Amino acid sequence: MIELILKVARAYGALGLITQAVIVAAIAIATTALGVAMVVWMPADYFHAGAASPPAWWRRHPVLLGAGLLVKNSLGALFVIAGAVMALPLVPGPGLLFMLLGFSVLDFPGKRSVERRLLGVQTVLRSLNAIRTRFRRPPLLLEAPDARDAPSPPP
Repeated sequence: MIELILKVARAYGALGLITQAVIVAAIAIATTALGVAMVVWMPADYFHAGAASPPAWWRRHPVLLGAGLLVKNSLGALFVIAGAVMALPLVPGPGLLFMLLGFSVLDFPGKRSVERRLLGVQTVLRSLNAIRTRFRRPPLLLEAPDARDAPSPPP
Protein backbone atom coordinates (compact mmCIF):
# COMPACT_ATOMS: atom_id res chain seq x y z
CA MET A 1 0.00 0.00 0.00
CA ILE A 2 2.82 2.39 0.86
CA GLU A 3 4.48 1.59 -2.46
CA LEU A 4 1.28 2.55 -4.27
CA ILE A 5 1.12 5.86 -2.41
CA LEU A 6 4.75 6.56 -3.24
CA LYS A 7 4.16 5.73 -6.94
CA VAL A 8 1.18 8.10 -7.04
CA ALA A 9 3.18 10.82 -5.28
CA ARG A 10 6.09 10.44 -7.73
CA ALA A 11 3.74 10.48 -10.73
CA TYR A 12 1.99 13.59 -9.36
CA GLY A 13 5.37 15.28 -8.77
CA ALA A 14 6.39 14.58 -12.35
CA LEU A 15 3.36 16.45 -13.72
CA GLY A 16 3.54 20.08 -14.73
CA LEU A 17 2.40 22.84 -12.40
CA ILE A 18 -0.71 23.61 -14.47
CA THR A 19 -1.75 19.94 -14.47
CA GLN A 20 -1.22 19.73 -10.71
CA ALA A 21 -3.33 22.85 -10.18
CA VAL A 22 -6.12 21.43 -12.37
CA ILE A 23 -6.08 18.16 -10.40
CA VAL A 24 -6.26 20.00 -7.05
CA ALA A 25 -9.09 22.23 -8.33
CA ALA A 26 -11.01 19.23 -9.69
CA ILE A 27 -10.69 17.36 -6.40
CA ALA A 28 -11.80 20.44 -4.43
CA ILE A 29 -14.82 20.97 -6.70
CA ALA A 30 -15.80 17.28 -6.66
CA THR A 31 -15.54 16.92 -2.87
CA THR A 32 -17.43 20.15 -2.28
CA ALA A 33 -20.21 19.08 -4.67
CA LEU A 34 -20.47 15.69 -2.96
CA GLY A 35 -20.56 17.30 0.49
CA VAL A 36 -23.25 19.79 -0.58
CA ALA A 37 -25.36 16.98 -2.07
CA MET A 38 -25.17 14.98 1.16
CA VAL A 39 -26.12 18.01 3.28
CA VAL A 40 -29.07 18.85 1.02
CA TRP A 41 -30.42 15.26 0.95
CA MET A 42 -30.05 14.78 4.71
CA PRO A 43 -33.40 14.89 6.58
CA ALA A 44 -33.78 18.00 8.76
CA ASP A 45 -34.21 15.87 11.90
CA TYR A 46 -31.22 13.60 11.22
CA PHE A 47 -29.24 14.91 14.23
CA HIS A 48 -32.28 15.08 16.51
CA ALA A 49 -32.22 12.43 19.25
CA GLY A 50 -35.83 11.35 18.80
CA ALA A 51 -35.65 10.95 15.02
CA ALA A 52 -36.49 7.44 13.94
CA SER A 53 -35.40 6.55 10.45
CA PRO A 54 -36.79 3.60 8.53
CA PRO A 55 -34.34 0.71 8.24
CA ALA A 56 -32.37 0.60 5.00
CA TRP A 57 -33.48 -2.08 2.53
CA TRP A 58 -30.12 -3.85 2.75
CA ARG A 59 -30.43 -4.21 6.54
CA ARG A 60 -33.50 -6.45 6.09
CA HIS A 61 -31.55 -9.02 4.04
CA PRO A 62 -29.13 -11.04 6.17
CA VAL A 63 -26.84 -11.77 3.22
CA LEU A 64 -26.48 -8.10 2.34
CA LEU A 65 -26.16 -6.89 5.93
CA GLY A 66 -22.47 -7.72 6.32
CA ALA A 67 -21.49 -6.43 2.89
CA GLY A 68 -23.62 -3.30 3.33
CA LEU A 69 -22.07 -2.48 6.70
CA LEU A 70 -18.58 -3.04 5.29
CA VAL A 71 -19.20 -0.71 2.33
CA LYS A 72 -21.00 1.89 4.48
CA ASN A 73 -18.30 1.98 7.17
CA SER A 74 -15.49 1.99 4.60
CA LEU A 75 -17.10 4.96 2.85
CA GLY A 76 -17.58 6.73 6.18
CA ALA A 77 -13.95 6.14 7.16
CA LEU A 78 -12.82 7.45 3.79
CA PHE A 79 -14.90 10.62 4.32
CA VAL A 80 -13.45 11.13 7.82
CA ILE A 81 -9.89 10.71 6.52
CA ALA A 82 -10.55 13.01 3.56
CA GLY A 83 -12.10 15.55 5.93
CA ALA A 84 -9.08 15.38 8.22
CA VAL A 85 -6.79 16.04 5.28
CA MET A 86 -8.99 18.89 4.02
CA ALA A 87 -9.01 20.42 7.52
CA LEU A 88 -5.24 20.90 7.33
CA PRO A 89 -3.98 24.41 6.54
CA LEU A 90 -3.51 25.19 2.83
CA VAL A 91 -5.56 22.15 1.72
CA PRO A 92 -8.72 23.07 -0.19
CA GLY A 93 -12.08 21.61 0.73
CA PRO A 94 -14.70 21.56 3.49
CA GLY A 95 -12.76 19.53 6.06
CA LEU A 96 -14.97 19.69 9.16
CA LEU A 97 -18.12 19.23 7.09
CA PHE A 98 -16.68 16.12 5.45
CA MET A 99 -15.63 14.75 8.83
CA LEU A 100 -19.17 15.28 10.15
CA LEU A 101 -20.67 13.57 7.10
CA GLY A 102 -18.22 10.70 7.46
CA PHE A 103 -19.08 10.23 11.12
CA SER A 104 -22.79 10.29 10.28
CA VAL A 105 -22.27 7.41 7.83
CA LEU A 106 -20.18 5.30 10.24
CA ASP A 107 -21.68 2.87 12.77
CA PHE A 108 -19.86 2.95 16.11
CA PRO A 109 -20.69 3.46 19.78
CA GLY A 110 -20.62 7.11 20.80
CA LYS A 111 -21.31 8.33 17.28
CA ARG A 112 -23.90 10.90 18.39
CA SER A 113 -21.54 12.53 20.89
CA VAL A 114 -18.88 12.97 18.18
CA GLU A 115 -21.49 14.48 15.87
CA ARG A 116 -22.67 16.80 18.66
CA ARG A 117 -19.11 18.02 19.24
CA LEU A 118 -18.66 18.80 15.55
CA LEU A 119 -22.07 20.49 15.40
CA GLY A 120 -21.05 22.48 18.48
CA VAL A 121 -18.62 24.37 16.25
CA GLN A 122 -20.89 27.25 15.22
CA THR A 123 -19.24 27.71 11.82
CA VAL A 124 -20.03 24.09 10.93
CA LEU A 125 -23.71 24.37 11.89
CA ARG A 126 -24.01 27.78 10.18
CA SER A 127 -22.42 26.38 7.02
CA LEU A 128 -24.73 23.36 6.96
CA ASN A 129 -27.84 25.48 7.44
CA ALA A 130 -26.67 28.06 4.87
CA ILE A 131 -26.27 25.28 2.30
CA ARG A 132 -29.70 23.89 3.16
CA THR A 133 -31.28 27.38 2.94
CA ARG A 134 -29.72 27.97 -0.47
CA PHE A 135 -31.41 24.81 -1.76
CA ARG A 136 -34.72 25.67 -0.02
CA ARG A 137 -34.39 22.93 2.60
CA PRO A 138 -35.35 23.47 6.26
CA PRO A 139 -32.52 24.02 8.76
CA LEU A 140 -31.22 21.06 10.73
CA LEU A 141 -33.06 20.34 13.98
CA LEU A 142 -30.75 19.74 16.91
CA GLU A 143 -31.65 18.55 20.36
CA ALA A 144 -31.29 21.08 23.14
CA PRO A 145 -28.11 20.59 25.22
CA ASP A 146 -30.26 19.85 28.31
CA ALA A 147 -32.45 17.37 26.43
CA ARG A 148 -29.75 14.72 26.15
CA ASP A 149 -29.03 14.86 29.89
CA ALA A 150 -32.65 14.92 31.05
CA PRO A 151 -34.45 11.61 31.62
CA SER A 152 -36.87 10.69 28.89
CA PRO A 153 -40.60 10.84 29.73
CA PRO A 154 -42.33 7.51 30.38
CA PRO A 155 -44.28 6.08 27.41
